[in-house]
Amino acid sequence: MLRSDIRNVAIIAHVDHGKTTMVDQMLRQSGLFRTEELDKLQGGQHGLIVDSNDQERERGITILAKNIAIRLGDVKVNLMDTPGHADFGGEVERTLQMADGVFLLVDAAEGPLPQTRFVLRKAFARGLKPVVVINKIDRPDARIPDVHNMIFDLFLELGASDADLEFPLIYSSGKQGIATLDLNEPGKNLKPLLDAILTKVPPPVGDVDGPLQMQVLNLEYSDFVGRIAIGKIYRGKVKKGQRIKLIKMKGGKMTDDTVVQVFEFDRLGKKEADELGAGDIVALVGLDDADIGDTVADFDNPEQLPEIHIDEPTMDMVFRINDSPFTGQDGKPLTSRELKDRLDKELQRNVALRVRPTEGADSYIVSGRGILHLSVLIESMRREGSELSVGKPRVIIKEIDGVKMEPVEYLVVDVPASHVGPVMALVLERQGQCTKMEGGAELTHLEFTIPARGLIGMKTRMMTATSGMAIMTHNFHEYQPVKPSLDGRANGVMISLETAKATAYAIEGLQERGILFVEHMEPVYEGQVVAEHCRDNDLTVNVTREKKLTNMRASGSEIKTVIKPPRTFELESALEYIEEDELVEITPNHIRLRKWALKEADRKKSNRNKG
Repeated sequence: MLRSDIRNVAIIAHVDHGKTTMVDQMLRQSGLFRTEELDKLQGGQHGLIVDSNDQERERGITILAKNIAIRLGDVKVNLMDTPGHADFGGEVERTLQMADGVFLLVDAAEGPLPQTRFVLRKAFARGLKPVVVINKIDRPDARIPDVHNMIFDLFLELGASDADLEFPLIYSSGKQGIATLDLNEPGKNLKPLLDAILTKVPPPVGDVDGPLQMQVLNLEYSDFVGRIAIGKIYRGKVKKGQRIKLIKMKGGKMTDDTVVQVFEFDRLGKKEADELGAGDIVALVGLDDADIGDTVADFDNPEQLPEIHIDEPTMDMVFRINDSPFTGQDGKPLTSRELKDRLDKELQRNVALRVRPTEGADSYIVSGRGILHLSVLIESMRREGSELSVGKPRVIIKEIDGVKMEPVEYLVVDVPASHVGPVMALVLERQGQCTKMEGGAELTHLEFTIPARGLIGMKTRMMTATSGMAIMTHNFHEYQPVKPSLDGRANGVMISLETAKATAYAIEGLQERGILFVEHMEPVYEGQVVAEHCRDNDLTVNVTREKKLTNMRASGSEIKTVIKPPRTFELESALEYIEEDELVEITPNHIRLRKWALKEADRKKSNRNKG
């Protein structure tokens, strides 16, 4: 049975190709909102209505998939905005489970990039037929015919059928809020895009009168009603007060439960409904034991839906309690129990994350899709007022058929021709292999395969080598046999000998030996990393040393030395910088680098044991 009154459509693309901007314009042109209402939600000139999370607005990326609903005539349209960054692919994979059609946005200048390939492959695996939208046609460097051909080639490469190759094509500018089917006819609004939702996206199919089947694909939490299970009804109906069977995805265990409230998505929020049926995307209150992937089934005739397959994590990181001398000065230090509870809470909705205990009771190994995936979690904990320490990111090595395999990434770099040499040298020295090179009017397009561990710390060095001119994106490619080990950080570090405040006198003497990370009068502790050494060995220094005062004036005492500003670290750059024997201490107001062993004697003992 077709539900012609509903369309469920996901908008997918590579990061920064304009998905969320397009959704914002669709909201503005839907006629369902007052302009003042949307301007208030936008939160500033450069804000986005749908990206309501603080980190999303600060980073300029979508992190969490969003469900919104608009009406086009008599048809209700459930729109799903998805993240574009590869590290949040788990959000995309779950969202596609709810969609019956997808809009694939591709930048008119950049063309298909690694995440475009990833999301398109997932759409094909779900049997979804994409509507292709070439976005940002107003860019001065747009190359629309070339991008069209590149999309066609990508469809072929991913094994698209003949029917899929005849994909609907729309040209648009999300920023201007226009779309057209013919470049010779300038667009006036997004009507061609909205019409395509009705004509090109198939309506959901489901037996409304059959026994209930719904899969939980997302979770929210409310302080008032507790856990909210979100998913798509594949069969039957669900209503308030209905008795159901909850079938766990792992193991198939069944429990009896009752639906307390039923909500449907309406505009930017939800509204309560008495009853919803097959094809609807719903939010159910009262299922406190529901987890992602579980089936909400008919009480008398329960049937489980197939398990959700989410790609495995590729990177590990140790999360541990903060035991530095400054613990508790800035925020609330987490105990091992509180740390475990916080990670367990994150696991409830972040399905691409994994957590396992270590041998020590004060730390856990957290596995994710990449550094950004894990750093967003760390930043969230930091903003909650928590203190913790994390170790160096490490890729996950698997053993497949007796062979040790490591994750390999598909890396794309666009860079001016004058900087191609440094990029090639940087990637090749990290075991990368160049698979494609194309010259352009302004930028040279380079494609590589490279071990995931080769990308740790790559971004900072790439920006330095190309004077910030490189555009670098990457995505998981496949597992390959482990390549030879890569060289670590080229330089050693300077480590504080004392716990006190750094002095200008000590910094003046040390800045010739390296790059300082601390400034005058900044508190430091024993074992804290305070500078990068100009040589490859670590050096313990006294950055708190004060000048001895006498009543004799020394020759040249009036000569002043300029103290260079210290190098500061953002969270991601700190995670990329540290080595195996170091930690990043994270508090609400500070990011510090430190050694695992704070005392010099303990570090020497550890090095002797390793030797």
